[in-house]
Amino acid sequence: MAAPATALGASALGQGGPGSIASWSTVSSGPSRYLVGMQELFRGHSKTREFPAHSAKVHSVAWSCDGRRLASGSFDKTASVFLLEKDRLVKENNYRGHGDSVDQLCWHPSNPDLFVTASGDKTIRIWDVRTTKCIATVNTKGENINICWSPDGQTIAVGNKDDVVTFIDAKTHRSKAEEQFKFEVNEISWNNDNNMFFLTNGNGCINILSYPELKPVQSVNAHPSNCICIKFDPTGKYFATGSADALVSLWDVDELVCVRCFSRLDWPVRTLSFSHDGKMLASASEDHFIDIAEVQTGDKLWEVQCESPTFTVAWHPKRPLLAFACDDKDGKYDSSREAGTVKLFGLPNDS
Repeated sequence: MAAPATALGASALGQGGPGSIASWSTVSSGPSRYLVGMQELFRGHSKTREFPAHSAKVHSVAWSCDGRRLASGSFDKTASVFLLEKDRLVKENNYRGHGDSVDQLCWHPSNPDLFVTASGDKTIRIWDVRTTKCIATVNTKGENINICWSPDGQTIAVGNKDDVVTFIDAKTHRSKAEEQFKFEVNEISWNNDNNMFFLTNGNGCINILSYPELKPVQSVNAHPSNCICIKFDPTGKYFATGSADALVSLWDVDELVCVRCFSRLDWPVRTLSFSHDGKMLASASEDHFIDIAEVQTGDKLWEVQCESPTFTVAWHPKRPLLAFACDDKDGKYDSSREAGTVKLFGLPNDS
């Protein structure tokens, strides 16, 4: 892991910052009503609870589209699914079958019963929570590390350690297309309209392909160093990228210009999540806090304290609840205690 990069503020970035920078100087007259309102809410809902999930570190957490369930994937080769009950997560099932670490998972965009896991065992598996069974195992060519489900639900894209992205038909479970890239592929995502496919790469670029043609549309120089993660906001107006330079940048989807940067982290940005209303952006790294920013201004709205590096964050699709998972092994636990917990922030202080 690289030494912590010095985070640059907006003024230091100027025109030399990520990509082309839109106007920085939106002079605000004090904090917005939204920011003040959410800070007031979190003052009464600042509790974080942790829930035992796995016997090793948790790599990925994700909510079902209806927000009733949270899934987690772990180094222990399993996935777990929890039901959200009022102010707690109740473990529903553990999903076994993978022969290696479950590095990433995601849910079907509109069916709250299906989720898919990507594993280093060169397969992906689709699971149904109604039967608690694996309904499909798809063999792929390499060790899988990234996965996403298209917004229309028809296609699953999976990226492996050899920078190959395979597009799998979600109904027939057969490969529709395969692309080998000449650069290090990090996170992958469709845009909300399902007609473009985005990849973040090791050179700090965002590569954009048309979909389903998979023809290069544009390559955007987003960061001076490795561009690690990408997320689209629910409204479809923005996407955010996080990079090894410890910066999070916010992009206008239509214009492909950088609207603003968030620079409160000191370590490479590993994970991002937009809140359900698109107004908050959580970002996390090896810093011992999760930054929650107001999207519209870039202002700090809140920070969630954690005792070790954070691997994954996910806002609930309907409520201001943030699920996350950290590197629990970091001296906090003895080996006899379960190491892979899932954490939930935003619970009432008196819960």
